[in-house]
Formats: sequence, structure tokens, C-alpha cells
Amino acid sequence: MLTEIKTERLLLRRLREEDRENIVALQADPETNKFNPVPHTIEGAQELFDAWMKQWAEHGFGYLTVSTLDDPDEIAGFGGVRYHEWRGERVLNLAYRFWPFTWGKGYATEMAGAVVDWAEREVTDVPIIANIMVSNKPSIRVAERLGFKIHTEEEFEGEPSLHLRR
Repeated sequence: MLTEIKTERLLLRRLREEDRENIVALQADPETNKFNPVPHTIEGAQELFDAWMKQWAEHGFGYLTVSTLDDPDEIAGFGGVRYHEWRGERVLNLAYRFWPFTWGKGYATEMAGAVVDWAEREVTDVPIIANIMVSNKPSIRVAERLGFKIHTEEEFEGEPSLHLRR
């Protein structure tokens, strides 16, 4: 079971119910949704949070909150891997979303790198993927820095989307 990961600058820990308000607000924030063809609503983000908590309960891992080691009480974002069905294949979906005040600091790459390393050690039989909108160049760069390569390009909700794998 995954409980927390510490990196050089970050503390990654499992989602808890008391994180709901912050994580739902982040997931539904218009600025963090600028690349989503259909932005998340508060209601939709609540449903996702419930699904992420269920992932933790059933599998002992999932998306994590991200804080800096300097300020572990302030959530900078969230991310991680969770089980997902993609085209009939069971995969680990890599995701990351951070508050705009943290952008440009390398936190997404640092967090995602640590999580991918953990997943490749602990969940060895399931491939890790990242599905990213073509317009979301910053997220694509994060995935590419971690060794992900474009596997397919498709449409998602009417917009071009990349499916990347390591």
C-alpha cells in the first residue's frame, strides 16, 4: 500500500476526505481547465473525487495530494496513477493538476516522475499511459521529460488528444 512519497522538494500523500473541498475546487477551477474541451464542474469534480477515494479503498493507491516540504499543509496540486480502462485494456492513467501559483516550478515533473517510478516497481503488469489534449503543451512536455512517447492521436470530446506511453 502506498501512503506517501517524498521527493527532493515535495510531499505526496494519499487523498483524504478532508482534502475534498480543495481538490474539487482545483479540479473545477477555470484556469486549470483551459485545455479541457468540456471543463469540469463542481458536481463532476465531486463524482471524480468519490471515484478516486474508491480507488484508494479497493487498491491501496491512487491520486495523491502534492505539497512542498517547506509548507506541507498547503496543497499545491494532486496527481498520480489509477486504474483505468482504455480501449478494453487495463492501464494506469497518469494525471496531474496543480494550482496556477505553482506553475513553472517543475512540480508536475517531479511528482509524476516519483509516481511513475513507484508504479513501475509496484504494479509491474499494467502499462502506464497519459492522455493529454494536443493543445496542452505544458502537460505534454512533462510526459515527454519522463520518457513518454506518442502512441496514438485521437479525438476526445471533439478535440485532438494524444495517448502517450513509456
